[in-house]
Parts: sequence; C-alpha cells; structure tokens
Amino acid sequence: MADLRYAYYPGCASQAITKEANETTRLVAGRLGIELHDMPKANCCGAGLLTDYDYELYIALNARIFAEAEEMGMDILTICSTCLMVMATANRDLKEDPGLLDRTNKVLSKVGLRYSGNIKVVQLLWVLAGDYGLDKLRKQVVKPLNWLKIAPFYGCHSLRPASALGFDDPEKPWSLDATITALGAQAVQYRGKTKCCGFQVDLVNEETAELMTAVRLLDGKGRGADCFVTPCPFCHINLDNYQKLAEKRAEANISMPVFHLSQLVGLALGLSPEEMGLSRHLISPEKVLK
Repeated sequence: MADLRYAYYPGCASQAITKEANETTRLVAGRLGIELHDMPKANCCGAGLLTDYDYELYIALNARIFAEAEEMGMDILTICSTCLMVMATANRDLKEDPGLLDRTNKVLSKVGLRYSGNIKVVQLLWVLAGDYGLDKLRKQVVKPLNWLKIAPFYGCHSLRPASALGFDDPEKPWSLDATITALGAQAVQYRGKTKCCGFQVDLVNEETAELMTAVRLLDGKGRGADCFVTPCPFCHINLDNYQKLAEKRAEANISMPVFHLSQLVGLALGLSPEEMGLSRHLISPEKVLK
C-alpha cells in the first residue's frame, strides 16, 4: 500500500463546536501512519447555503480549495460530512462541465490559481474502509470493543447525492458497519441508520427536528444498542448535544452515548478516554467504557 497523504480539511464545526473530532482524528491518523497536511489558505466550502443563492460563487469557492490541494499534490480528506457533500458535488459539476471549469478558472486566475480537475474528496470513514483497509485496521486493534453493541449512524451527507459521493449505496451502506466490526464490536441493525438526524430541520422547525432526533436514538436503543457512532460532526451535535431536548420532546428517557468515528477507533487502538476528549460530550459515555 502506498503512503497515505491527504490535504486535511476539518471543516468549521470540527474546529469550534466539536473540537474533539478534529483533535482525535489527528491522533488516530498519526497512530495509523496516515499523513494529514493542513491547508492554511483554505476557505469555507459554503456549507450548502450558497448553492442556490449564488451557484457560480459556490463553485468558485470550492474550486479555490481544490486548487490548493492540487498544488499540494494530494486529495482532500475531510471529517465533516456536510463539507464532503458540498465539495464532492462541486467537484462532480466541475469535472462534468468543461465550460463551468473554464469559467471558474478565469475567476481563479485573478488570484493566481488554477484547478485542472484531478482532485478527489474523501472522508475519514472511506479512508479507513477503503484506502487504508479494514484488514490492516483490524491488525492495529489492541483493545477490541467486543463488549459493545454500536448503532451506526451514517448521516445524509455521507451518502447522498450518490452521483457525487458514490462510495456507499445510500440505501444499503456497508462502510461504517464494517468498520465497527473491524474494531471488534457488534454493529446494530436498525431502520434509521441512513436517515436524517434532523440537524438542518433545526433551522426551520425545532419541534420536528427534536422529534426526528429522538426517533433515531430510540430506534437504535430499541434494537439493543449501547451507543451510537457517526462520522458526521453535525449529526453528533444533534444526537449528543440536543439529546436532552429530544428526550423532553418525545417524553422518553434516551440516555444514549454518541461517539465520533475517530474516538471509537482511537479507543480500539489503545488511546485513553482522556486523549479521545470524551469529557466534552453532553451525554457521558462512561457507562459503556471498560
């Protein structure tokens, strides 16, 4: 296997609200020998909010990120599923439309940049399940999580649109389930693992969003899950940070710990709960740890 080197794009949320996701990703990558190279000039991807408001600006902003990675000679790895979806969709459009790529490069030329269309955008989950490989990951596990039943929660933006992402089947994904198994745990099967956590619904209808969050968590809990894991920081915010609101809205006791993917991997690699930043969670995972 060739050396794994990526231009690292953590995204805004993982540098502010969910800092533990960024910090633990760096620790886990270092332990696995995956090189993450910072992108000091990178801008915000637009978080999907610019797509309909100003499409050409959205494309140009993302092409600027791609151009920096291309100069670095690396594909982009992000741990934010929204950034993944936004950037992968822009990248698809640029690769499929030569006219759009040409117009965008004229804009980029004003700041001395150019994008040729040769960059891929991936997330940590895909790297572990694909580029790094689950067989190799399994061999690095020193503390198998064999006492845990874990509900995988993929998040919308890790799966859709399939035409831009394409790693998993959006209806029958495998990568997060298989990663859980490689860490020695049991992946719990439940209906909601591919559905929306309610995060973007929060912006327009808090009551509906809180009920959506409760339904997802109760679905996994009803199937015997000890905890949840997600590769998406925004899903983590809804499932963990807003869980108490979801409990009140649903009039139910949920009490479900929610891990970032990097945290579960780190624990299986022998890193400590303190190194994994578990104290930052609103729902304590202490009860499911050994």
